[in-house]
Amino acid sequence: MAVGYEIVDGDLLDVVADAIVNPWNRNTIPYWLLLPQGVSGAIKKRAGLSPFKELRRHGRLGLGEAVVTSAGSLPYKGIIHVAGINDFWRASEKSIRQSVRNALLAADKKGWLTIALPLIGAGSGGFPPQEAERLIMDELSRMESTVSVVIVRYRRQT
Repeated sequence: MAVGYEIVDGDLLDVVADAIVNPWNRNTIPYWLLLPQGVSGAIKKRAGLSPFKELRRHGRLGLGEAVVTSAGSLPYKGIIHVAGINDFWRASEKSIRQSVRNALLAADKKGWLTIALPLIGAGSGGFPPQEAERLIMDELSRMESTVSVVIVRYRRQT
């Protein structure tokens, strides 16, 4: 069955889903030194450091690799962290596609029914948001899964 998805404008952490996707770097900087920013910063602020301590135990992630941790204080079954940006804090078509694919495979493996994912690579990764969205939708259209995906375009609340 092809992957079903919807696109919403809002805050990733407000989406009702089994899990969320955190577009992470490749773990080259210890978690305690990272300045909170973007999706990871929002997650750290609301979930606490426990998911990042768990993530750190996995060591350096390969580009596009996915790792599942607990959700800390967030109301999710877990967080899927994907290495969506390279060592130079840049995303590419390859890193975005692999991140989407591996996040969905991780959700399938866990038996989760819904995941929410931001526009991977469009924040700190410097990738154009519209192009990141197009790549994500295209990659999902190439996959088969029972997992439903909510693609979240971040909109600052005013």
